[in-house]
This record gives sequence, C-alpha cells and structure tokens, in this order.
Amino acid sequence: MEPRIDLFASPTPARALKRFANAAMALEQSTLPKTLRELLQLRVGQINGCGLCVDAHTKEAAAAGETPVRISLVAVWGESTVFTAAERAALALTEEGTRLGDARHGVSDETWAAAREYYDDDQLGTLVCLIAMINAATRMNVMVHNPGGSYQPGTFAAVGSE
Repeated sequence: MEPRIDLFASPTPARALKRFANAAMALEQSTLPKTLRELLQLRVGQINGCGLCVDAHTKEAAAAGETPVRISLVAVWGESTVFTAAERAALALTEEGTRLGDARHGVSDETWAAAREYYDDDQLGTLVCLIAMINAATRMNVMVHNPGGSYQPGTFAAVGSE
C-alpha cells in the first residue's frame, strides 16, 4: 500500500499538521498514565482500521512499559480481565466516543458516570481531547492510505517539537 499523498509536502496541510501535533503534545503533560493514553489511541486505531495508528500506538505503548498481553487484549478489553475498573471506564468512553454514529446517544450517561468515578475534570477533559484527536488522526491516515509497519517510537514527539 502506497500513500496517496504526503500531507507534510504541501504548505497548508503541513502547517495544520504541525499545529495538530503540538496540540497533541499538550496532552503528554496530563496526569493520565502514558500507557493508558497509548492503549486508548491503539483502540481507536483498531476501530477505525488505521494501520499506521495501530503500528504506532502498539510500539509507543510497549516503549512506555505496557505489557504484550495488555497490548494484545485491548482489542477485546470487554472480554478480558487484565484491565482495572478505571481503565475499563476509559476504554468504554473511548469506544463510545469513537463509535458516535453507531448509537443514538453518543456517549451514554452511564459511561460518562463511570469515567467520572475514576477521573477528575482535567483527566476527563484530557480523555475527551485525546479521543477526538486520535479519531481525527486515524481518519486522515485512512483517507490518504498511510500504511503501518515502519513507525519508530518517538516519531510523533519529534513532529510536535520541530
């Protein structure tokens, strides 16, 4: 699979993507563990069929210290026992926030209440921003056919710091 276009090669999308990367870097300062952030982004990549995002967030999660078992089981988190109640609440929020078109309610009150039980306002806000931003990234990558397989951990951080 070859990319349809290199968005960084055109001035306007390159500027927009640079700002997008810098906004995403702000989320790195959250008190949410990096491993959790990576697992959530991995799950969105899986749902949206983004090879690049699955590749990147699998590798970033591993580099952050996440275990291979938990990385593998994030695809079936609802049917596994390796995630805490707080992580399950975040994964449910991620699923519903990604699958907005699949349900009339968007994110249910029950899912929001479960997340609220474990996360403070800053963390919930971070979750909302993270879920929205990774959904935007997956959609861009899928539209232009950016393939997975060659991502190196730390690449996203480098884009945000250029």
